[in-house]
Amino acid sequence: MTSADNKAVVRRFLDEVVGQGRFDLADELCAPDVVNHAAAPERQHGVENVKAVLGFSLAAQPDQRWVERHFLADGDLVVVYGRRDGTWQAPGFRGVPTPQSGKVSVELAHMFRLRDGKIVEHWAVRDDLGMLQQLGAISAGG
Repeated sequence: MTSADNKAVVRRFLDEVVGQGRFDLADELCAPDVVNHAAAPERQHGVENVKAVLGFSLAAQPDQRWVERHFLADGDLVVVYGRRDGTWQAPGFRGVPTPQSGKVSVELAHMFRLRDGKIVEHWAVRDDLGMLQQLGAISAGG
């Protein structure tokens, strides 16, 4: 697979699986033993856990959308950097209570490693602190 092919797989994963909630396509686009390094430890291994994490994400922020997105690919790695906006609707995030609703705009980067046209690993760097500050869950002041 070329870098362009790998980028197309990741774009499809983000647009169709995440963007449209078509979790059934995760079986086609991810290896069965995919590792999601960005998830909680008990949710890191396997395509079913990818679906579970995405289910939480979409339930917490059903209107999430990329407002800026850049793809970079090199060999078997694809990086996506940008900003995602939405309305947070979950009562908490990783043990921190949050308001039931609030607009958020978060900068983030995702990196995917692919093998034979399937996602085998995922990492993410998100501005979770900024999101929690936007929701009033954590004070922006010292």
